[in-house]
Amino acid sequence: MTKKSFWNRLVHTSLFLPVVCLIAVLLINLIQTPTFFKVSINNGVLYGYIIDIINRGSELVILAVGMTLVTAASGGQDISVGAIMAVAAAICCQLLSGGKVSTNTLAMPIFIAALVGILAAGLCGAFNGLLVAKFKIQPMVATLILFTAGRGIAQLVTKGQITYVRVPAYKVLGGYIGKCPVPTPVFVAILTVIVMQLILKKTALGLYIESVGINGSASRLVGLNSTLLKFISYVICGLLAGLAGIVASSRIYSADANNIGLNMEMDAILAVALGGNNLGGGKFNMMGSIIGAYTIQALTTSLYAMNVSADQLPVYKAIVVVVIVVIQSPVFRKKIAGLSKRKAVA
Repeated sequence: MTKKSFWNRLVHTSLFLPVVCLIAVLLINLIQTPTFFKVSINNGVLYGYIIDIINRGSELVILAVGMTLVTAASGGQDISVGAIMAVAAAICCQLLSGGKVSTNTLAMPIFIAALVGILAAGLCGAFNGLLVAKFKIQPMVATLILFTAGRGIAQLVTKGQITYVRVPAYKVLGGYIGKCPVPTPVFVAILTVIVMQLILKKTALGLYIESVGINGSASRLVGLNSTLLKFISYVICGLLAGLAGIVASSRIYSADANNIGLNMEMDAILAVALGGNNLGGGKFNMMGSIIGAYTIQALTTSLYAMNVSADQLPVYKAIVVVVIVVIQSPVFRKKIAGLSKRKAVA
């Protein structure tokens, strides 16, 4: 194999541009902050910008996995995942506190409360799936309902207050397990990715979702229930959003309906786009979405490191994301390919 053919194959792989974008963001960080890749251990815990990116990006990775399936199956996005995170956190903390504003003791086991919160998030996903799959409502419009009302539901559950669960055991999921130096959310994200990959690869679900996304009518003709498959993708997305909400709640040992998952739906959609996935549905690359999630988190962390305020953050993030998305667009790729052919002929 010649170097030219190897390079052409490498360039045309689905993960090439997502990886290049991530490396570019990391290199910019290294230039701006020479200690960006420095990792140290203080009090038995890993510290550093890279650790912070991997840790803080865990919830986004979980959301990106669900968003990828929804996008592939329905050709649309679920913009309610951030609000669903808040609902799951509110229900979990309210059950743990026994309805109190703050508690130092658990009213029920953490596993049961977390499971109820995640199942409630699954019901939210089922609601979205019903509107999209059964009633054929455009995904952006269907999920706009919970995007608007979800945080209101969370406020109703917590009675408009922030519910605090000041119990060390509840902080483990968003903190550290015993003396393990690696943050627990990292393990949660890894486990989520492994489980979803096993489900998609060891069963035909991934192939069916792609088929429905490419051509729903043709899929029905070969015996696939496109309505059910779309519904399942939204339920999975809701369940994963609930899991992300529990992790986010555990980080701050409370249910803050106004801030948990705020604007994360946009980051999840961007992660899917940066991963090289077609937002119009069809074939998807889960690993690309995961890389896209860490790219978004790396960008966010680097902007904070550059002392960019939270109010200005979306502006800078939007500029960088637009550049990256344009680079990954088919039109831009064709123009670059055309220029390289002209140079080869000349």
